[in-house]
Amino acid sequence: MPAPATGPAQTPVNPRSRVLIASLIGTTIEFYDFYIYATAAVLVFPALFFPSSDPTTALLSSFAVFGAAMVARPIGAVFFGHLGDRLGRKKTLVISLLTMGIATFLIGALPTYAQAGWVATALLVLMRLAQGFALGGEWSGAALVATENAPKGKRALYGTFPQLGAPLGFIIGNGLFLIIGAVLPSTAGADPTQPSDAFTSWGWRIPFLFSAVMVAIGLWVRSRLVESAVFARTRETGKVRKLPLATVVRGHWKQLVLGTFFMLATYVLFYLMTTFSLSYGRTAKDAAVPGLGYSYTAFVLMMIFGVLFFAVFTLVSGPLADRYGRRSTLICVTAGIIVFGLVWVPLIGLGTLGVVLWLVLGFTLMGMTFGPMGALLPELFPTSVRYTGSGISYNVSSILGAAVAPFIAVALWEAGDGSPWLVGVYLSSMAVLTLIALLLGKETKDVSLDEGETAAAGGEPHAPAVPAA
Repeated sequence: MPAPATGPAQTPVNPRSRVLIASLIGTTIEFYDFYIYATAAVLVFPALFFPSSDPTTALLSSFAVFGAAMVARPIGAVFFGHLGDRLGRKKTLVISLLTMGIATFLIGALPTYAQAGWVATALLVLMRLAQGFALGGEWSGAALVATENAPKGKRALYGTFPQLGAPLGFIIGNGLFLIIGAVLPSTAGADPTQPSDAFTSWGWRIPFLFSAVMVAIGLWVRSRLVESAVFARTRETGKVRKLPLATVVRGHWKQLVLGTFFMLATYVLFYLMTTFSLSYGRTAKDAAVPGLGYSYTAFVLMMIFGVLFFAVFTLVSGPLADRYGRRSTLICVTAGIIVFGLVWVPLIGLGTLGVVLWLVLGFTLMGMTFGPMGALLPELFPTSVRYTGSGISYNVSSILGAAVAPFIAVALWEAGDGSPWLVGVYLSSMAVLTLIALLLGKETKDVSLDEGETAAAGGEPHAPAVPAA
């Protein structure tokens, strides 16, 4: 008798829980690594790696290295995007996470300027560039794992899980710094806005070294993933591109530009609320450029309270974007960011209650604008170049926004004689550019992620596919 007919082989499917955990845990670790550097860049790195008689100059030097990683991120996006669009999402995500983990661990083992001179500073810059390079490939891969495995009608909701890694990484990283600060408090009579000698000497290294434990957990989770059915079909049908970068630049440059400006306000708000605010909040009221004068512990606790709203509204934004569309949701939120930037001084002028309200509003808007990006940017590009395209848009925006935001903010803060009103105007101005991009773009909610569909952002039809070598 003839053998019974068999249907086509079924592509293995990732369980829903595995998809959500894998997309969440990796970005949590990556953002944790980035946050602890940002905190150290404000707290101890100016003195340890950039000694100067002028504290503002040392702080700006530290921020400059912080921003240097943003320059490395688009390079990482191209490199890991090529791997992700050629070899698959799973292998690429493992490599990016391992790269980030090694660089972060090594920062915790570096000698200081007092021990090794300029060599220490150069090594810090090198490790920071490695961090940026790795993060350039992390976000887009995690977003693709979430969205390409999402059920119909829930793509934005699933896309919020890699975004949720940002507030969780902040809470874990800064929470660990708070614990270490409590164990190693400033000595009696010392300036409460400054860390203790023990913290400056060795305590700051602990969060960087602890990263190795978190990376090991993340690697184990991601090693259990299988490729998404969407990418598997692209590979099976021979539509994998030999040069994803050339394809996306030639055929989808409009989406690259729009995606970059979609993210601009998000990045500026993000780094003003996390990096600049920490410096502004801790600076003494009688300093040359006065700040709010809070102790490190008090201000970070207020920030963590605000970040809880960041986490909640990141999740809230997903169902809203699924129901009303990514573009409509983000237009409303971006308008809110414009208004928020213009009311910084009145809010902060209300005292501690006003400062807490300022942080809560800023982080709430951050969650609402960051959450939908996990779906929006991948939806701009076809499967064969989605890793590369979404990664480049996300990370080029980091140069225009995150790389320069803390640096510009400090300069504007100084120009305002301690008032942050110019910083708020800067935020509003960047949000206006994002609003213009959103008005020029089109809705992507109903775009198919299968190869062959054109993103709804005004892009050209896809170029003919090139079979994999």
